[in-house]
Amino acid sequence: MPLPIAELHLHIEGTLEPELAFELAARNGVALPYADTDALREAYRFEDLQSFLNLYYELMAVLRTERDFEDLADAYLARAAAQGVRHAEIFFDPQAHLARGVETGTVVEGLWRALGRSRERHGVSTRLIMCFLRDESAESALATLDAAKPYLDRITGVGLDSAEVGHPPVKFREVYEAAAALGLRRVAHAGEEGPPEYVTEALDVLGVERIDHGLRSMEDPALVERLVRERVPLTLCPLSNVRLRTVDTLADHPLPAMLDAGLMCTVNSDDPAYFGGYAGDNVDAVRAALGLTDERLRELARNSFLASFLEDDEKLRARCLAEVEAYEFPAA
Repeated sequence: MPLPIAELHLHIEGTLEPELAFELAARNGVALPYADTDALREAYRFEDLQSFLNLYYELMAVLRTERDFEDLADAYLARAAAQGVRHAEIFFDPQAHLARGVETGTVVEGLWRALGRSRERHGVSTRLIMCFLRDESAESALATLDAAKPYLDRITGVGLDSAEVGHPPVKFREVYEAAAALGLRRVAHAGEEGPPEYVTEALDVLGVERIDHGLRSMEDPALVERLVRERVPLTLCPLSNVRLRTVDTLADHPLPAMLDAGLMCTVNSDDPAYFGGYAGDNVDAVRAALGLTDERLRELARNSFLASFLEDDEKLRARCLAEVEAYEFPAA
């Protein structure tokens, strides 16, 4: 039985397994430039973030209808539940779909068909976070937020993702101010490939409540001290970091040093179909590669629920935390 956790850094488009990609391509009459699922899986070898993003956006072509997005989310939730996920806060990228002529309503309604029944079907509660693509314009982000207004009853927060270098958080000040005025929670990718200054800017300019990734925070002792003092959660994605060459090997990952420094770290899967593992796989991988103790793993699980946007369901948070404390780790 896996350790119960919350997943806070998960791109739903990044859960598109090769088998489902081919199934949806056939359903929608989309030709994929790969002979079969093995050839596609072979393409999941990346030099850096940009090489991953190129394939990530290419494969989105198979996602066309509400049913496609429902099937995508339902497949993720089934996998996540089997790996111990009790709560998932799921990112989606409306601009990437709008650019293909797929309306925001199609995406949200489709995802919600799966998310709306997830607690009953999978035992996983969910929240939906709409991300802005940082390599698109600030004006596009504002237009995207405006287009999402009819669906804000289903959207908990906003995030910022895609190519980080050269696209500082300050570029999105206005749309984050608008999101805050609408009562949306705020997170942002920062400090993955970008410098520690991007983390500081995300906190001070965008007013984010969580930092997605944040690895490079460790380069700035004053920033680390601040993140510890303010209890800012960091949503780390270890297998992703290795696949995208942010760290050379899992054994080199700074997670133990980050925990030793007092940072509020969580472990997540990011884009699991592309990076070799879902949430539980990431937990197992860091346990094996980094020699994390059972109590360190319990701390990571506890952090995941404390960092979740569950203020509207504190009973659920308390139940999940109690489950974490009662969890008995299997003998090594």
